[in-house]
Amino acid sequence: MLSLHRLAILGLAMVLAGLAPALAAEPVGQAVLIRTSVTGDGMELQAQDPVHRDERIRTTRSGLGQFVFRDGSKLAVGWGSSVVIDRFVYDDQKSLKKLTISAAKGTFRWISGKSRSTAYEILTPAGTIGVRGTVFDFYVGPDGTTAMVLLSGAASFCGAGGCAQLTRRCDSVIASRSGGISNPRRADRNVLRALGNARALPFLTGDQQLSGGMQNGGCKLETAVKMKQDRPDPREPLRPQKATPPKKVDRNKPSWDRPDREKTRQDKPDFGSPGRDKPDRDRPSWDRPDREKHGIGDKPDFDRPDARVPESHCHGETSDRDGRRR
Repeated sequence: MLSLHRLAILGLAMVLAGLAPALAAEPVGQAVLIRTSVTGDGMELQAQDPVHRDERIRTTRSGLGQFVFRDGSKLAVGWGSSVVIDRFVYDDQKSLKKLTISAAKGTFRWISGKSRSTAYEILTPAGTIGVRGTVFDFYVGPDGTTAMVLLSGAASFCGAGGCAQLTRRCDSVIASRSGGISNPRRADRNVLRALGNARALPFLTGDQQLSGGMQNGGCKLETAVKMKQDRPDPREPLRPQKATPPKKVDRNKPSWDRPDREKTRQDKPDFGSPGRDKPDRDRPSWDRPDREKHGIGDKPDFDRPDARVPESHCHGETSDRDGRRR
């Protein structure tokens, strides 16, 4: 009997040992977009690959991964990042009870799913992000400094120095590992300056492009960064620019075919141009097309064959001052 009892215990232990890896490898979501290089526990990930609980996801310095979890939550992992899905617990009704993500470093975008807001928890070295039906970006620096920018809904950030509530779009906070936390303020390029990294929030500055419904407004950070890049640095000396040499003009060409010659209204007609006939000055005035016709008060053109000459000119008659003929 004792031997049978021991065999039963041994068999149960073997069954439980076999189930443990399966439970540890429970799929909690899948990758929907992979760019450059993204690994899960050291293995290269491809689109449609499952992701599992306790799996560490890493991206290269140019990598990007987008993931969707079973309840519809979405996570974008930008370049140079490392994150672990710590807890993923479903209750008896097959709804998400707890999802905990630990971000060690890098840049991220989070979009909540259809579960209760209290089910989500994001851990960083500087504190904990509380989610309340939210879309936000966050960044974790090499020294643990964490920045967060709210894009939709509401969220909170709690560290050793207290909590900050983000309630308006584009609200941002910066927290340090030592417990310091800034007051919420609108995100601008000063956030990137305080972090000392212009690439800290690439989804907001436009340095990395998301897809699949994860796009969101950049709080005009991309405009601010572009304006700063386009503005010359006053500390740098102005470099002399090379003067553009004038174009050589072929003086042998006719004037109408010289592009350097400016046309003005006061210029004389260019009869060297094709289609422009020079008037024949030897022809009578009535037969010259270039002669402008004037109003009624002009003198008659007696050189014209059909012009009528007054009788007074024909008979040599003259008139005195009173208009009487003599």
